[in-house]
Amino acid sequence: MNKFLIVFSVLVMLFSSCVKDEDYSTPGFSITEPSIPQEHITTFKAIKSLYEQAVNNGNTTAVIDDETDLYIEGYVVSSDRYGNFFEELIIQNKIDRSTSDADPRLGFKVDINVSSLSDTYQFGQKVYVKMTGLTIGETSGVITIGKGNAVQVEQIQAAEFKDIVIRSNEIADIEPKISRLEDITEADENTLIQLENMQLNRFEMGATFASESFDEFDGLRLLESCDSGIQMIMQTSTFSDFKSLIVPQGKGSVTGIFSRDFRDDFNVLVINTSADVNFESNERCDPMELTCGLAETFGTGNLLYEDFENQRNNRPIEIEGWTNFMETGTEAWEGYSSTSSNASLGRSARFQSSSSGDISNIGWLITPAINLDAQDGETLRFKTSNSLADSSYMEVLYSLDWDGVEANITSANWGVLPAAYVVKDSDSFSAWFNSGNVDLSCIAGTIYIAFKYTGSGQDTFDGIYELDEISVDYKL
Repeated sequence: MNKFLIVFSVLVMLFSSCVKDEDYSTPGFSITEPSIPQEHITTFKAIKSLYEQAVNNGNTTAVIDDETDLYIEGYVVSSDRYGNFFEELIIQNKIDRSTSDADPRLGFKVDINVSSLSDTYQFGQKVYVKMTGLTIGETSGVITIGKGNAVQVEQIQAAEFKDIVIRSNEIADIEPKISRLEDITEADENTLIQLENMQLNRFEMGATFASESFDEFDGLRLLESCDSGIQMIMQTSTFSDFKSLIVPQGKGSVTGIFSRDFRDDFNVLVINTSADVNFESNERCDPMELTCGLAETFGTGNLLYEDFENQRNNRPIEIEGWTNFMETGTEAWEGYSSTSSNASLGRSARFQSSSSGDISNIGWLITPAINLDAQDGETLRFKTSNSLADSSYMEVLYSLDWDGVEANITSANWGVLPAAYVVKDSDSFSAWFNSGNVDLSCIAGTIYIAFKYTGSGQDTFDGIYELDEISVDYKL
């Protein structure tokens, strides 16, 4: 019994010493609430404005004066507990969904040279960031706080991070902003959002979060909205604990941090844990597909060929028998010619929604009717290129029941030609990509083929697609 008492006393002493030393590896214990004068606390909006002013003046960063006793207060919305964040905290200034007041819901990344930050800062924990001497800049396309200088942002080091990012006792219930994909803007970067009625793209069914053979640093899985069809990439680290799990196959909601990929090429959603993907419904919203596959060759006969050489630059495409339909917005498929690094193939068809001011841009370019019963071995081929798709996208659709009347386009049945390759957001900026020889020979009747663009005038969904050298061939 005496030996037991001695061991118990030693354990109590060891435990007490950890608490007195404020061991940051054990979250949840009461800590001394920081006492920071209210007059020393500024807003996220003020810090963002300071950075934007520096950029407007030709600088790449803004540096807070060493003598300025300045803080911001926010809430942690990221967690590295499951390995999908590394040496960074994402903090936002509000815990609810409100964006209606003078200081909107904003977020920053805090760059810290420390792993296992979730041992110190819990999800939802209120923190004060002492901005004195810190640098605000941009890394991987999002606003970042760290050390550094007037040129770049550098990491806050392990010896000082506890004195810079100061914990509060408050652990808040964070409410993600529930948003449609088309409504997300750059202002939502570094904040927690929830997307409803989403699913994994059908071509990635069965994929893991990030353990496929082609996943080098991150797994990039394409999510899509069942409401609008707009797509976004879910980014998962190959070091995450859940990388080998299969992405859920149904549809539902997904919650994560809205961000940009490492090279700042496209939008991504970064989840904290696999449980943030809540695809509970077994019903999916996949379109009907027509799959004859790819033909090895195309025939020497031709039913349709269009290279847009006779079109006028920056004017809507006007070709007899073709339909250039604006479903939503004020933009249409236009003629375009360029000799820049992303050169056109002479003159091409282009859809660009940038600066349209439209909430949504959906444009259709539809071929004339093609009779598939008068010959054999029909194939479709074309080329596509993009100039940073920015989450806009292009589909190749077909209809066997559209009557050729513009007013009936959206009420007709349209399916997807999945064998046709369309340039991806992650593809090379300047290259043109062949669709492949899409086999149409398993279809009978009269077919219309549509090239449909979906995007908006917002920066995050305003990409550019180009289309050229459309050819429907057959075997003589």
